[in-house]
Amino acid sequence: MNENDFLIVDNKEIPIEGEQNLLELIRKAKIDLPTFCYHSELSVYGACRLCMVYVEGMGLVPACSTPPSPSMNVKTNTEDIRKMRKIIVELLLANHSQSCPTCQKSTTCQLQALARRLGITEIRFKNQSKNIPVDDSSPSIVRDPNKCVLCGDCVRICSEVQSVGAIDFAHRGANTMVIPSFGKDLDKVECVNCGQCARICPTGALTPKSEVDEVWKVIHDPNKMVVAQIAPAVRVALGEIFGMEPGVTTTGQTAAALRAIGFNRVFDTSFTADLTVIEESNEFIKRIQKNEFIPQFTSCCPAWVKFVEQYYPEFVHNLSSCRSPQQMFGALSKEILAAQTGKKREDIVVVSIMPCTAKKFEAKRPEFIHDGVRDVDHVITTQELGRMIEEAGLNFRELDPESFNLPFGFKTGAGVIFGNSGGVSEAVLRYVTEKLTGEKRESYEFTSTRGENGIREIKISLAGKEFSLATVSGLGNARQVLEKIKSGQAFYDFVEVMACPGGCVGGAGQPVFTNPVVRQKRTKGIYENDRMLELHKSQDNPYINELYTSFLGEVGGHKAHELLHTGYKSRKRIADEGMSLSSSDGEQTIEVNVCFGTGCFLKGAQKLLRDILVHIDTEQLGDKVSVSASFCFEMCEKGPVIRVGDKVIEGCTLEKAALAIEEERQKVLGDKTVNSMQ
Repeated sequence: MNENDFLIVDNKEIPIEGEQNLLELIRKAKIDLPTFCYHSELSVYGACRLCMVYVEGMGLVPACSTPPSPSMNVKTNTEDIRKMRKIIVELLLANHSQSCPTCQKSTTCQLQALARRLGITEIRFKNQSKNIPVDDSSPSIVRDPNKCVLCGDCVRICSEVQSVGAIDFAHRGANTMVIPSFGKDLDKVECVNCGQCARICPTGALTPKSEVDEVWKVIHDPNKMVVAQIAPAVRVALGEIFGMEPGVTTTGQTAAALRAIGFNRVFDTSFTADLTVIEESNEFIKRIQKNEFIPQFTSCCPAWVKFVEQYYPEFVHNLSSCRSPQQMFGALSKEILAAQTGKKREDIVVVSIMPCTAKKFEAKRPEFIHDGVRDVDHVITTQELGRMIEEAGLNFRELDPESFNLPFGFKTGAGVIFGNSGGVSEAVLRYVTEKLTGEKRESYEFTSTRGENGIREIKISLAGKEFSLATVSGLGNARQVLEKIKSGQAFYDFVEVMACPGGCVGGAGQPVFTNPVVRQKRTKGIYENDRMLELHKSQDNPYINELYTSFLGEVGGHKAHELLHTGYKSRKRIADEGMSLSSSDGEQTIEVNVCFGTGCFLKGAQKLLRDILVHIDTEQLGDKVSVSASFCFEMCEKGPVIRVGDKVIEGCTLEKAALAIEEERQKVLGDKTVNSMQ
């Protein structure tokens, strides 16, 4: 196509400038064509059919999957198209739970919004919704299949962006569902609790698990001292719930709202982010000096930590031993406030306000529970805090700003930028450059760590040595980096990883958004926060320095290790954790075992398993072959992998599996019958 190419959209000429599909051009024409299943960061799926348009000479086509051609004449709003869209939405509503008023996604549900937009005031079809049990087993996410519209957004983001594949489509026709592997509960599969599935879900089928009721309960308990900590990314997103622009800082109003709700103290997690910088930077320097466990990986993102534990346990010791800022705050505040107030640890209730669903999982890790008392008692998301403010009847935008309580309310810009991808790396560089050179730097910004790319590599020379860093967001990108490190294709000294694209500002607990511009504005707001503050380096925080002098002792010392550090362990599933799918009735049995670990799952293990079961049925081998699925053969890069008897087949296809089954049958059973695949 040349620079003069254009097409016609509703009688307007629209230039074609590299757009991949008609939908992008139609939106360029300022027409908001409805979709459920189209997201620019995901593969094109084309399931919802809401974006159907009329193209002269072609008829009705899905705009999301139709490439543009010069001189196309596109109509987006004909009478037939409008009728079709209404019918599609009515059919979805007829197959949908009718609990809209009490649904957590009410007012942000795209199905609800589309029904209103299309003027649907009645549903002409009989209600076909089913009463499927709600899965609330996960500490982070609630899965309600009754509200699923089968758009596939959650399946694709989990697989394509996060490379986890914890959920997928199952069954056929009217029985199709999105479920975890083998129909297990979400907490029994390899979900890392990042919540990106809930962020992208257009309805209430996947939502962050609420702890609002529990928090109200402790607030109303006169025997409890309830303290709040607010994560950096919350301050640039909470206002969106109340009609403010993304990226607008609401720190003062948030502190005021929390006190009005009933919190006794209000602190800033950015304080312990500063503390994390001090501890993690010194840990990094020691590792470099000893040349051990390099690269050092950040450990402040719990979804990333769990990802390493599950899929790359060989790198567990590369994770920084530092607790996340959330968990540092929990341990420190309970220790210090108990001493100051005379209250028992269990009567000091720490509530975290986080942009992240994985923080709910992290707070319940056994490493952070002592004598039955959690360091962080409850974690609520930005969304949940918004609901509490609304429930309390507070006019958030009109609240007079208030300050955080000291000392845990004082922070530098280095602590605040933890909210963005690249922020931890930049904060560490602000410390390490002065520590290694022994010189104060007037400049404090390291803009090379910033940007929207999911993988960013940085080279920097310090004290005569060149350091290589990587900042990564999105677990699919993290997998790429880990594989390169494993294979020797890449070497880094320090790697920062955040599970959510863009970092915490794009966390699943933040106000719902579909336009990436929202995340960009939040990112900008974080850096503006940094620039507005008087101090920008963690080592300049006077309250951090006083904390070491009066309480912690030396950096990385005994007390610091007790309260600020931890360790992690392998969570990798092993091959004997299997599930039988087909049992033989014969005395002699051929055992077929399909690896269903995430690596193989993403390479097609589910389809291969289905094909093998069909093949066994077609060839009438049910009395000779038993099939099971297992986690994990420890051969993730060679998947899909199956085992037939004692033979392991890498990169397996149905043809390879059928041949291996036939060979095993001849060996074990002496059966010379040749199967139809040969």
